[in-house]
Amino acid sequence: MTAINQTIFRKYDIRGTATGDDAQLTPEVARLVGKALGTYLPQHFHTERVFVGMDNRLTSPALQTAMVEGLVSTGMNVTKIGQVITPTVYFASASYSNLNTGAGVMITGSHLTTIYNGIKMAYGPLALADQQIVDLLRIIQEDAFAVGSGSVSEDFNMTKKHMDTIKTKVTIQRPLNIVMDAGNGLIGEIFPPVLAELGINVTCLYCESDGTYPNHLPNPEDPETTNDLEAKVLEVGADLGLGFDGDSDRCGFIDNHGHHIAADRLLALLARDLLQRMPGVPIVFDVKSSLVLPDEIRKYGGVPVMWKTGHSLMKLHMHEIGSPLGGEVSGHLFVGEDYYGFDDAPLIALKTLEIIAKQDRTIAELFDDLPKLVATPEIILSAPDNVKFQIIDEIRDDLSQRYEVITLDGARAVFENGWGLVRASNTQPAITLRFEAHNSQQLVEYMMRFKRLLDQHPEVDQGKLQDQIMAFSGA
Repeated sequence: MTAINQTIFRKYDIRGTATGDDAQLTPEVARLVGKALGTYLPQHFHTERVFVGMDNRLTSPALQTAMVEGLVSTGMNVTKIGQVITPTVYFASASYSNLNTGAGVMITGSHLTTIYNGIKMAYGPLALADQQIVDLLRIIQEDAFAVGSGSVSEDFNMTKKHMDTIKTKVTIQRPLNIVMDAGNGLIGEIFPPVLAELGINVTCLYCESDGTYPNHLPNPEDPETTNDLEAKVLEVGADLGLGFDGDSDRCGFIDNHGHHIAADRLLALLARDLLQRMPGVPIVFDVKSSLVLPDEIRKYGGVPVMWKTGHSLMKLHMHEIGSPLGGEVSGHLFVGEDYYGFDDAPLIALKTLEIIAKQDRTIAELFDDLPKLVATPEIILSAPDNVKFQIIDEIRDDLSQRYEVITLDGARAVFENGWGLVRASNTQPAITLRFEAHNSQQLVEYMMRFKRLLDQHPEVDQGKLQDQIMAFSGA
């Protein structure tokens, strides 16, 4: 029996190191996950076919091959769809002709460094998460695999089917000029032709597929990776800058002044547009979102719903309550209006471009209507996996003695003129913080309240928190 590192089975996917002698996610582990998945899916979802795709990381082909072998050994029918973006796997799963009997597996490390890789799993329009992933680990540990002989087919036209579908969801009323930073992910070869067909002029940065990501890691919500995009937007006078993560289930946006648009503010813009057509519907957002967002949703006739961070958890809750739109600060945004409700970054980009093209104002001017609070980006601090949840519990208990604390996901403390949040990452050995206030002085004070509690935990690397305190102290 292959030794399994249980820590790679996370809240909404499986992720671990995929290189080196002590690699956690090896082909043999992927094969076991495939066998567990092929056992689990028919029992719980009557799955008939699994679509398997992969990103362009150098470790992905071997993991994909092993995954397919594992699935087929249980009697599951598999369709390989090749190198694709994650939303294409979701599209294949959700649009499978036999209703809700399709599933998908994506081999991807997303935005993480190249020593990592991962497995994202979908059934119908939703994604496996939480107890479902624990159940896969249990099947492996108990060696309780189904046995059969499934078929393997190929459909390398799935990307075209996906792109042809999302093109029909928008109308671009006037020509636009954009800059797109693909971060050397596959999206750089897939999306520019779609934009061109819609009359959008694209200036490309790092659109050549290269799974070593030689220019920067593809993570558009990390300010350190968007410098080139911001500069190019200003240089060419673009209407918008688009950045994608490695598997393109997230995108980041840069306005015409070269400034990053936070995903929760973008969600407010999308909600305003949607609520004109669908008044009164619930809009879902995560615990890291700005105070501005629920106010804007109410203002335009929607119902704000705060929920747990995590793309799988968000999609499931949207499905449960019938929400046509949702999103989280990390950049996962979900469209369920005349679509499947999964995180499809190219579609989100098209929806945003459609809104801009309807207006005679710039994207920056559109956001002038939103109240401006001062907020940090996500602050990710390294913290060991084996203690990060205990640290969150201790901070939550301490804060609860003095403040109202929302404990839906981590601890979001409600302060006099803003809030602060700390939660454990579900994708890496880290804790995440975010803060918002009416001015920089308040923001620094709120960060210091958390820092004093974190000082009791020397195993947490507070460098990035200290950087934000220094940055806003000088603002």
